Amino acid sequence: MARPSAERMAMSPANLVQKPRRSDRFLDALDAAERVVFISHVQPDPDSLGSMWGLSQLVQDRLGLPTVLTQDGGIFRAENRAFVDLLHLELLPVSKYVRRTGDALVMVDSQPGTGRHSNNALGTMTAVIDHHVTPGQLDGVPFTDIRPDLGATCTLVTKYLVEQRSNIPPKLATALLYGIETELSGFPREGTAADDDALAHLFPLAEKDLLAQIRHARLPKSHFEVLAMALRNAAVFDRVAFAWVDALVQPEQAAEVVDFLIRYEHIDWAICAGVHGQRVVLSARAARSNARAGELLREAVGDLGNAGGHERRAGGCVVLNDVTSTSLDRLRQELTRRCVRAFGASSAIPSPLVPTSASRK
Repeated sequence: MARPSAERMAMSPANLVQKPRRSDRFLDALDAAERVVFISHVQPDPDSLGSMWGLSQLVQDRLGLPTVLTQDGGIFRAENRAFVDLLHLELLPVSKYVRRTGDALVMVDSQPGTGRHSNNALGTMTAVIDHHVTPGQLDGVPFTDIRPDLGATCTLVTKYLVEQRSNIPPKLATALLYGIETELSGFPREGTAADDDALAHLFPLAEKDLLAQIRHARLPKSHFEVLAMALRNAAVFDRVAFAWVDALVQPEQAAEVVDFLIRYEHIDWAICAGVHGQRVVLSARAARSNARAGELLREAVGDLGNAGGHERRAGGCVVLNDVTSTSLDRLRQELTRRCVRAFGASSAIPSPLVPTSASRK
């Protein structure tokens, strides 16, 4: 008897049964929950906030469960504060969260064990959804969806909502759209066809006036003070610019510095390290493709602290045991040396980005 062809076997009814979509599996993982609590990384950004909100909408629509959006640490960047205020996001400080029987914890835009959380004792996650290349501790997590090929976690969440035909109200569409936009705003752009599809789906639904207000939020005086300090201290090593800030008013200002510096035409890398309280906050940006920013910053920081990120955007921190000027100066020199080496500067001899009046003479 002749064997059926591979093509006919593939077309048989038994083989036409579709595997559950990831959005189905995510909802199935929450089947026994009485409440779903969403957790993100410290100082949550629009991608994490929009993603938590989108998944909350999905859970309420499809499972009818109550949800809680938490906030780990402060939200300081002017655009991010405007995002929360204008879209009326209700966030519970994670420090005030008390776990109940029946709670399912979902970590969004981050992973357990990465050093990006103020409370690492919340308990086992039911699900982890992320797009970072920073490796986390995922053993024992019933559902994971980690997609480093996507530009934003909001893209993944938008796909879930579309797959499940869930409602996307205008303010949620605005949040998801801005979350994707902020993740893809660098050059070269870290976008994929899936990110573009999500943006195309969300744009007609979003409130354009709110979007414009968020994009152009008014900036505090400290923004310009920190930027001026960074420019005075910035040194260029071949194609790498490294800026040290003695006192960041807010931790997110390190990212604001590198977002500005990376536009300098003669560099491929911008790195900022700044002191905020009992830690040094680091941020890096690349102006070229296939940059491996997260890997390189993690290599540079090494055993001093934690770091990770994407191809062209990365962040990290070093906890300080000693904040004396002598200790900070040693750390500045060590971080400068490590970054110059890890990011491939051909020369360790710096030149000031903005020469002082004395150096011009």
